[in-house]
Amino acid sequence: MPVVIGAKPESNFRDPIGLLADCHRRIERFLSVLVRLAAKANVREPLGGEERIALDTALRYFREAAPKHTRDEEDSLFPRLRSLNAPEVQSALSKMEKLEREHLQMERIHAGVDRLGQEWLAAGTLSPADAARLSELVSGLADTYREHIAVEEREVFPAAAALAESDRTGIGGEMARRRGLDQRSW
Repeated sequence: MPVVIGAKPESNFRDPIGLLADCHRRIERFLSVLVRLAAKANVREPLGGEERIALDTALRYFREAAPKHTRDEEDSLFPRLRSLNAPEVQSALSKMEKLEREHLQMERIHAGVDRLGQEWLAAGTLSPADAARLSELVSGLADTYREHIAVEEREVFPAAAALAESDRTGIGGEMARRRGLDQRSW
């Protein structure tokens, strides 16, 4: 990933909440690639070499990395927040069931996007019906992610400040292990 002067450095597993927010930025970047390319599918122009690489990379990100992000939230962060009995986390707690339902909804939509994207890569073009379906799916994802990420960053992630340091360390360790890393490497 290129270095951007003045940009916030990416977080590491010692700052798991920062790492989750960094992942949201990657989701937004890869989603913007899908939105841009889905528009091209509708005009039935063939993908150029760089576009093929961008599509393949975005599809792979959502197929391989995004599910780990969901597990980071649902298996590591959310349960720890639910275990707190602190008034400052109550608003966040009330949002987590909806966020989990959205995770399932987005997983299903991603499967459809991946199928159509793989078909596009293999065949070089999409039928008008498939191009329209791809645009519809990607547009729906963009809308869902926009609100979903806003709720997590506005309410859920700030509530994590109430977690003990040992909980944050545990979340970071679990996130690292999901990626095949051990604590010595971070």
